[in-house]
Amino acid sequence: MILRPATPDDAPALAAIHILAMRTLTFLPQLHTIEEAAVWMFETVLPTHQVTVADVDGEACGYIASSEGWIDQLYVHPDHHGRGVGGRLLESVLAEGGTRQLWTFQQNARARAFYESRGFRAVEFTDGSGNEEKTPDVRYIWDGPAR
Repeated sequence: MILRPATPDDAPALAAIHILAMRTLTFLPQLHTIEEAAVWMFETVLPTHQVTVADVDGEACGYIASSEGWIDQLYVHPDHHGRGVGGRLLESVLAEGGTRQLWTFQQNARARAFYESRGFRAVEFTDGSGNEEKTPDVRYIWDGPAR
């Protein structure tokens, strides 16, 4: 697996990863197509975030998008779940140091266990009224490696 900075040419592949990963969360409404996500990735995410891509055999299989103090996106293609891709991507951002925050859905037990096992702690629970999916979410914070 190779980690590398994303380029604008990655937008379609990252959009597909995003949507396919979201579709594994059967409790969520399906709000966007891959084509809509590609436009969002190209016009919004790539220009405003630090985006790192995980490549396996020359193909993108996951990505992480971060901004000042936040992890805004971390998605792995469903065919690569459980293979350490998400952990490597997360480590690449956490290695930069500093406090990091992120949101995930309360019902996403897999993501919650993933983050909690890496030292993130839940600090806020919402009813979902502030997110696009209108689904309860939880904000996590990471203050550095566990001591």
